[in-house]
Amino acid sequence: MHALLDLKKKMSERREEQHMKIVKKPDGTVTLLRKPEPRSLPQSDPTLSITVLSKDHTINPHNNTWLRLFLPKQRIANNNNNLPLIVFFHASGFVTSSVASTLFHDFCVKIAEGAAAVVASVEYRLAPEHRLPAAYDDAVEALHWIKASKEEWLTKHVDYSRCYLMGNSAGATIAYYAGLHVAAGEAGDLEPLKIQGLILRQPYIGGTKRSGSELRLENDAVLPLSFSDMMWELALPVGADRDHEYCNLTGVDDWRVEKVRDQGWRVMVSGSEGDPLVDRDRELVKLLEEKGVCVVSEFENEGCHGIELADPIKAKSLIRLVKDFISS
Repeated sequence: MHALLDLKKKMSERREEQHMKIVKKPDGTVTLLRKPEPRSLPQSDPTLSITVLSKDHTINPHNNTWLRLFLPKQRIANNNNNLPLIVFFHASGFVTSSVASTLFHDFCVKIAEGAAAVVASVEYRLAPEHRLPAAYDDAVEALHWIKASKEEWLTKHVDYSRCYLMGNSAGATIAYYAGLHVAAGEAGDLEPLKIQGLILRQPYIGGTKRSGSELRLENDAVLPLSFSDMMWELALPVGADRDHEYCNLTGVDDWRVEKVRDQGWRVMVSGSEGDPLVDRDRELVKLLEEKGVCVVSEFENEGCHGIELADPIKAKSLIRLVKDFISS
């Protein structure tokens, strides 16, 4: 218990270090001043003493979107093309961080190595400069870039029939929303890319009516309600409330969920009892199951929002779940 409290304190301190200053202009627009985060450069030299190589590619120069590929180095010598592909979307509350943030770079390294997969981590546009559905649209555009790319790390090492969309927090919500559009045929032809499932870690879901866990953990050190509400205010279209379909994923009877079932996709949802969002994540599991979707869910008794980014043991446990999910 003491170790968990220490972790929550450190994560709270990190959130304070990322403190955002909101500047409202006379015309009603909002500018967000963000403090810089530690960043990591890609490393693609196979002679380096690292286990996972990485390189960047531009997706849309107009939108400044791009992705970072992660390839387990040992797979280069084998030259096999049977690795699953995990398209990853980082946590952000839709308003902060980057693929290049050291926190998420290192996490993707762990996923690629631990799950034995190629990881494509997507740099999407952030709010409030680019409000939703910008990030959702960027996710779909990234899939089209991947399916058409001649990048050798993809063509030589990826089994295109084994693609998964994964994210944590807001990234999980992006993966879910993009997945709905793909399953419904709204994203266009992605052949030869075939999505087999979604991997959702503590998906960031909201609503105007408070859930039990939100009330219980209103003043949570990592994700207090006031902070979460502010994120949604910045991310949603101007004038929208938290019952908007971009936010309250369980508040709308979305016909596209049935298409996920029809595609035969599996969905993994994992969460933590110490996360204010846990009740909403459970509601998502219930919705999926009621629609006949095959769901694999795991909710830890201990843990806070984003704990896998701070606790190596939790990260290893989550990645083990991911590896089992994509291997079964």
